[in-house]
Amino acid sequence: MNSMPTIETTEPLVLVVDDDDDIRDILYYGITHAGCRCLTADSGESALKQLQSEPIEVVISDIQMVGMNGLELCRQIKSRYEADVIIITGLVNNFAYEEIIADGASDFIEKPIRLAEIVARLKRVLHERKIRGQLKATASELSDNVGRFRNAMEGFVQAISLAVEIRDPYTAGHQNRVADLSSAIGQRMGLSDDRIYGLRMAAVIHDLGKITVPGEILCKPGRLSAPEYAMIRTHVQSGYDILKKIDFPWALAEIVLQHHERMDGSGYPNGLSGEQILLEARILAVADVFETIGSHRPYRPSLGMKKAMSELTDNSGRLYDPQVVDACLALVNETGYTLKGKSVEPVAVTTQMQSL
Repeated sequence: MNSMPTIETTEPLVLVVDDDDDIRDILYYGITHAGCRCLTADSGESALKQLQSEPIEVVISDIQMVGMNGLELCRQIKSRYEADVIIITGLVNNFAYEEIIADGASDFIEKPIRLAEIVARLKRVLHERKIRGQLKATASELSDNVGRFRNAMEGFVQAISLAVEIRDPYTAGHQNRVADLSSAIGQRMGLSDDRIYGLRMAAVIHDLGKITVPGEILCKPGRLSAPEYAMIRTHVQSGYDILKKIDFPWALAEIVLQHHERMDGSGYPNGLSGEQILLEARILAVADVFETIGSHRPYRPSLGMKKAMSELTDNSGRLYDPQVVDACLALVNETGYTLKGKSVEPVAVTTQMQSL
């Protein structure tokens, strides 16, 4: 026994379960001699009671016992506790190795048992538990770092959004409202959480390029001249040029670039059509138009939600993706979705709708 391998651990707690007194005594001696603390139980029921109150890391159990057998005990342990299970049995013909592992056991040892083998197997299981614990801690730390990165990224994106809105006070809140609606449409269409998150980030800064447009054009109360309107249209390319060198996890620059493209190829800046346009950009286009029509602008009052819905319905399939339009209209009609923080009552107007 003196040549038995020593387990390099900080005294983990092991539970031996067997209805044979001699087997329990032998295993208790070997496990404690190898540097672990050890508890014993003479039945599966007794073992479960100890698991409720003790931080047991590994259970070593016989299969054939009075009452609850070792496989049922293993299933109970794996469904309720974090302990590993090593099964010991002499009934090799009755219990296949695959079945035992399928029930959640970490290892399987045939009788007659050899104490040195039991300790060696226990050492391996404990080492694997340690590795899993380290991986779990690393994953948790990585998750925390990702969370901090996302918070920092959101703060950066919101700062950009604020910079745009400081120059164009009449559209204050526009980008965030478009982001809310875009996210709701994406969710309605079944996009993954990650894609919705990226879509929201793009929507929050989709008008970033307007910081390159002279303020007097952005805030002009009357009709824009052709050169002024051409200047407005440059904002998508400017936004793309600012964002393209930043390695975001999502195609933010491309979404911003394409959000004024139209299904029939009549949009700008590149005249893309149909599936050439990113789905996120097609969603953003619908949300942007809906919010723009439903909100006040320096060149006109709000046109109201009915006008916004009419614009989408009349041009579904021609200018706007019909599936995106359907999702947007369903949000309004079925869930009562409304734009936040803006009055959208209809007002008669005669001035130009430059933002469209």
